[in-house]
Amino acid sequence: MKSAVETLNPTRVRLTVEVPFEELKPSLDAAYKKINQQVTVKGFRQGKIPARVIDQRFGRGAVLEEAVNDALPKFYTEAVNEGELNVLGQPEVDITELKDGELLAFTAEVDIRPALEIPDYSGIEVEVDAVEVSEEDIDKSVEQLRERFATTSAVERAAQDGDVLTLNLEAKVDGEVLEDGVAQGVTYTVGSGELLDGIDEAVTGVEAGNSATFTSELKGGSAEGKEAEVTVEVTEVKSRELPELDDDFAQLASEFDTFEELRADSRKRLEQMKKYDQATQAQEKVLDELLKLVEVPMPEKLLEDEIQTRKHNLVNHQLGQMGLDLAKYLEIQGKSEEEFDAETKEQAEKGIKTQFILDELVNKEKLNVSQEELTEHLMRRAQSSGMSPDQFAQAVVEGGQVPMLVGEVARGKALAVVVEAATVKDSNGEVIDLDDEDETAETVEATEAEAGAEEQPEA
Repeated sequence: MKSAVETLNPTRVRLTVEVPFEELKPSLDAAYKKINQQVTVKGFRQGKIPARVIDQRFGRGAVLEEAVNDALPKFYTEAVNEGELNVLGQPEVDITELKDGELLAFTAEVDIRPALEIPDYSGIEVEVDAVEVSEEDIDKSVEQLRERFATTSAVERAAQDGDVLTLNLEAKVDGEVLEDGVAQGVTYTVGSGELLDGIDEAVTGVEAGNSATFTSELKGGSAEGKEAEVTVEVTEVKSRELPELDDDFAQLASEFDTFEELRADSRKRLEQMKKYDQATQAQEKVLDELLKLVEVPMPEKLLEDEIQTRKHNLVNHQLGQMGLDLAKYLEIQGKSEEEFDAETKEQAEKGIKTQFILDELVNKEKLNVSQEELTEHLMRRAQSSGMSPDQFAQAVVEGGQVPMLVGEVARGKALAVVVEAATVKDSNGEVIDLDDEDETAETVEATEAEAGAEEQPEA
């Protein structure tokens, strides 16, 4: 077999392959054997039909077509390996010549990974938010905890802000009660802003056993978007009682004995959260600066496929589960279809560039992934997917996605190398030391997920 590579552009090549006919013999034999099992000829046992009879009855062309279809992947792969190409996606194959007994010739156009030059990235400098926890932050955190331990008790008075009500609802459109417009025993907190616009004003001042009527635009159901006349009956009024913020509350809501210890722990937790947010922000900004440094030719076919995959997943999976179509989604987002297409393209390009650059860094820095690192990453992915580690691992193995996970970990380590070399300062001018590869790996994973690049674009 002879092959030659022609570079069409930085991301696409054309392979020209010539195969001597004798190298097709294994595929020809396999073609005759396959046809033998599929057809019957009077006078011959199935599977024992001579080749000349198959040629006479069914045509030599059918045999050649079967043989070529069987052989092409093998010869294409040999040509790719011979040319030391890093191909992306499926090739576009064109058989240019097929002479029975003499020669098979074909061309294959395919996208390839572009050759990248990674410049010195040690000069990258980014600024992130300073880690500052105010007394107001702590108050808000403690108040959220306090809300979780609130109790309710029935009261014989009119409903007021903050009360928990039990309601019966009935919605009419054009005087007709909707089939899906009746609900019984709905629990609602006055002032929460949930359910329907106008309900807070309607129920405030209403006692148990009484009702009120108001007009509101329906947010869902068969008459979504239409104005409805809603009758709301209050069947029970409960007041919410919050515990006092004292040592007793600390002992009830935590492992601490005093309220001051609980507040100190809240401060510590908030600092940890803000440090994690700071690290994530730094990694994202460093990655953005790295992307600016490297010129990445974009494989057009790969980008087109990535955009279509993103749209398909959004429309058929995410929106489908929410009962929305693309038009309704864009209406909710306040975007035109042109804006959506532009954003999708931008995110797809970022995802592809991120993967190309970090994979190049993996090779340049000779980074390897240990079994321990892969296991830790698998545990994180399993947790985020809502599956047990065993279930997730089984799904990964059965789906042949182990190389994908290895790639994610390796790219996380590559970004960690860049972050470590970069200068990260907070908004107060203080230099921040970031050296947590686990957090960096999670950031890469989130970036790729957002950009639609978790599925490897390689063939």
